[in-house]
Amino acid sequence: MFSPYYKTARRKGPADPEQFCAINVGLYGRSGHYWTMTERGRRDLLRSDAHFSLGPSSMSWEHGTLVIRIDEIAVPWPSRVHGEIRVRPDIIVTEDIPLDTDARHLWRPVAPLARVSARFDHPGLSWTGTGYHDMNWGHRPLEDDFRSWIWSRAAMKNSAHIVYDRVMRDGSQSGFTLRIAHDGTLHSLPMPAPHDLGKAFWRMPRPARSDAPMSNLRSLEDAPFYTRSLYDTVIDGEPVRAFHESLSLDRFTHPIVQAMLPFKMPRRA
Repeated sequence: MFSPYYKTARRKGPADPEQFCAINVGLYGRSGHYWTMTERGRRDLLRSDAHFSLGPSSMSWEHGTLVIRIDEIAVPWPSRVHGEIRVRPDIIVTEDIPLDTDARHLWRPVAPLARVSARFDHPGLSWTGTGYHDMNWGHRPLEDDFRSWIWSRAAMKNSAHIVYDRVMRDGSQSGFTLRIAHDGTLHSLPMPAPHDLGKAFWRMPRPARSDAPMSNLRSLEDAPFYTRSLYDTVIDGEPVRAFHESLSLDRFTHPIVQAMLPFKMPRRA
């Protein structure tokens, strides 16, 4: 949905989204930072209800586990990224949630709490822990209806805690907080208090929401229109590590940002 090639094609009229597909991988650790997001077209795409493959990489549901097989080249410094990620959901959600009042954009936290194992031979690393899987889709480009949004998710012992806060294109602001129980039921909670995570190199605003102080902030991605961060906080007396995203669609549509994106998102089609 952030493809500069797709955005350019849409200026000429309706464009086939299956001609503009990518699997994004971000690895962060002591061995370095690896990023892949190579875009490919329909000729490299195969998909069914339980399988999606794009070029040499694929995702498949196998016996209740999402198996992600990665074989990509990192950018901007070429390096092979090859390995497997297995996501085993502890919670499954089947409900679609509108992100706008006209339900043009929908979101589903498919597996808000999951057990994840990853093993890569390039680079050589492996780990296990908790994870998350969601999806969103819509009838219009995100930038047509949103100016920005923030999102955060924390894994608790038997539930997931998710905050969505967005600013619409007309300037209105709205949000919601969900506690997702182990049986997949959704419980609405009051919105937490606003906080500021501060700005990094690209000066992207990083507003956040939490009812408790935040600590041990770690910036994973710092891009001109997007940030990805980790921080520690407390929810209902339980210490948690929260995963946070901040997205500016106003910045995304800027011509300078559009010209920079191909360096992070090469295309083979």
